[in-house]
Amino acid sequence: MNYSVIVPAHNEADFLPGLLDSLCSQDCLPNEVVLVNDNSTDKTEEIMQDYAKKHLFVRYVNRISSAEHQPGTKVVRAFQHGLKALKEPYTVLVKLDADLLLPPNYFSTLLTLFQQEKVGIAGGFCVEQNAAGQWEVNHPMHKDHVRGAFKAYHSDCFKAIGGLRPSMGWDTVDELLARFHGFSVRTLDLLEVKHLRPLGKGYTKSSASAQGKAFYQMRYGVVLSFLAALKSAHKKRSLGWFVGVNRGIFSALFSQAEFMVTKEEGRFISRHRWAQMRLQSKRR
Repeated sequence: MNYSVIVPAHNEADFLPGLLDSLCSQDCLPNEVVLVNDNSTDKTEEIMQDYAKKHLFVRYVNRISSAEHQPGTKVVRAFQHGLKALKEPYTVLVKLDADLLLPPNYFSTLLTLFQQEKVGIAGGFCVEQNAAGQWEVNHPMHKDHVRGAFKAYHSDCFKAIGGLRPSMGWDTVDELLARFHGFSVRTLDLLEVKHLRPLGKGYTKSSASAQGKAFYQMRYGVVLSFLAALKSAHKKRSLGWFVGVNRGIFSALFSQAEFMVTKEEGRFISRHRWAQMRLQSKRR
């Protein structure tokens, strides 16, 4: 079983060498690594050139895009650009952010999960430094959710879900669609990935509205979207975020924004989300 990696990067000169050192030091090396220089203005491209010269399995491509931070959209577009540049067949496809440090056994361990039947998406857990400089787990979602920073897909699953959606919420809808198609999502808490940039840093004020639009596009419906907005705002301890998410929901509703999923997929997603909420309520 082999794996290929795509790393989208926009102005990541400060972090990219650390990721690439940890990636090129894996005890199970990737089949192919495609680095995507997404319109960077720092030394990101020079770093990519350097690593491509040192390692035969590493290549890089350039992409011209807007410098504006577009939650979900920009990174997925860059990933799709890298996907087109892959040359070798793969069993597992991996998307990595540039601001990570991987343990050396990350992929050798992760690939054992994909040897199990119908495992579609897998990953470890994210650790970030707190104010005291100590590394601690930061996993705000369900324990069976894989953070978007380090997603790994079985090729069969990736094909079944139709790839990634260039929208905020892409790293939620991919897992919902994987389950819709009969695949499981697995996490391993023993695999700790160091995340060097705090969660959400760089998000613009429009992020709340974009999340609301994503709830609509995933066919949550008004009630479920409202509850999801409330939960999201509670985590962020921000009334403004709640207002912004709802603004995005109703803006998408009135403009009839394009859905990310079919009606059948939407019904599955809605039932799954309601079931999760009921389960959480019982645990309290």
